[in-house]
Amino acid sequence: MQLTIKQMLDGLDKGDFSASELTQSALDNAEQAKKLNIYSYIAEDSARKNASQSDERRKTGKAGKIDGIPLAHKDLFAINGMDTQAASKILSGFKPPYTATVIDRLEQAGSITIGKLNQDEFAMGSANKNSCYGNVANPWRANGNHAISSDTDLIPGGSSGGSSASVAMRAIPAATGSDTGGSIRQPAALTGTVGIKPTYGRCSRYGMVAFASSLDQASILARTVWDGALLLEIMCGHDARDMTTSRKAVPNFHGAFGQSIKGLKIGVAQEYFPDNLDGEIKQNCQQAQELLQQAGAEIVPISLKMTEYALPAYYVIAPAEASGNLSRYDGVRYGHRTADDVDTLDEMYRKTRAEGFGDEVKRRILIGTYVLSAGYYDAYFLKAQKVRRLILQDFGQAFTQCDVILAPTTPNAAEPIATFGLDPVQAYLSDIFTVPASMAGLPALSVPSGLNQDGLPLGVQFIGQHFDEPRLLQVADIFESEIGFTAQPQGIICRKGLSADGE
Repeated sequence: MQLTIKQMLDGLDKGDFSASELTQSALDNAEQAKKLNIYSYIAEDSARKNASQSDERRKTGKAGKIDGIPLAHKDLFAINGMDTQAASKILSGFKPPYTATVIDRLEQAGSITIGKLNQDEFAMGSANKNSCYGNVANPWRANGNHAISSDTDLIPGGSSGGSSASVAMRAIPAATGSDTGGSIRQPAALTGTVGIKPTYGRCSRYGMVAFASSLDQASILARTVWDGALLLEIMCGHDARDMTTSRKAVPNFHGAFGQSIKGLKIGVAQEYFPDNLDGEIKQNCQQAQELLQQAGAEIVPISLKMTEYALPAYYVIAPAEASGNLSRYDGVRYGHRTADDVDTLDEMYRKTRAEGFGDEVKRRILIGTYVLSAGYYDAYFLKAQKVRRLILQDFGQAFTQCDVILAPTTPNAAEPIATFGLDPVQAYLSDIFTVPASMAGLPALSVPSGLNQDGLPLGVQFIGQHFDEPRLLQVADIFESEIGFTAQPQGIICRKGLSADGE
């Protein structure tokens, strides 16, 4: 599926192909994507039915904003009657009787749901290895000319690894995901895709399986900034069922596209470029600065002194919130229940949770329960909350000097699946550049920016001010145009007749 959403909408309007043809292409691709373990569920029958209805709406002039566009969704978004497990055994067999608000809005606008996508269990991970479905593989392979063999399976990032891999391999034009500490931006950088996280509160969390409620935010992965902006605008807006959603009006996210960025100030913080940062990552960001300068922007040095404290504070707050959110999974009302004979209710709880949760989820529940326990709450959780406030103030001060901040998205490119995460702390460090914006609730995105010596994609991150997505997207769109990233992974899927060049 080489067409972007913009090209698909144009083709549908012209009658070059139908929604049913696009949907069949996406379903065929979903079958092939099983080779990388991307899909957890394929909604074949409902997708064909909805595509047929979309074709009828277009014939009668009643087509929605994205009518006929096939999309797939991260497994933590509830969809009425469709398996929703958040990649956890403890939710096996759960079919919700409701649909998440963001998915409902996309479907009301005419999108066709192809299926559910693999992820890290309860969105906890940076490699899509922590899943009851097994790991997802990145469609990109190293060129074999440097450090990594060309036959080595690589991580697609996490926790939205199924979403990023599906978009990267052209199985689907875009996919939903969620970003808690970087789970959209990090996989986007590792797969050469665009990952956009809106301001916390822009998107409803109703119908999302919760990890850390003060951090979780529905987000989008797409092939272009334009496509991502279109879908995100549809997803955003106040929801009476989620009182953390903002009542601010959702602006036209494409409103500033194509406008000059002359005079805009792009902040670059020295704290994001430590001495031990990978040389190719550093060079890649330097190239991004030069391109933005050529486009008329001014590069401004800034300081974000609290950056070094963001990751440790995050790994106190997020597990603490997770320990509370995941306490509801007890085997009583839905999902997995132990088949062992038990004598007491407490024993049933213990065995069910021991069997149902994976190792990483158990680790974070234990961390979270510990930092919330008597005698440690003040020393850890309360202190982390104070650090979070200082991080927010730090960004606020920085934005008095600049309009948008530029930073690396990840400290390195995609790593081998076999060795990533053997040391949990090292795995946590892969989110070191994405966590600060999440802690502050700021909008941020990652855009493909080049390839490293191994032929693997790199990304640069842009961070915007609260509820200033239009300006953030404007800068990203200009950068995307200037960088001209066209590289594609070896694991491409492209159906005949539905590619940009007509092949």
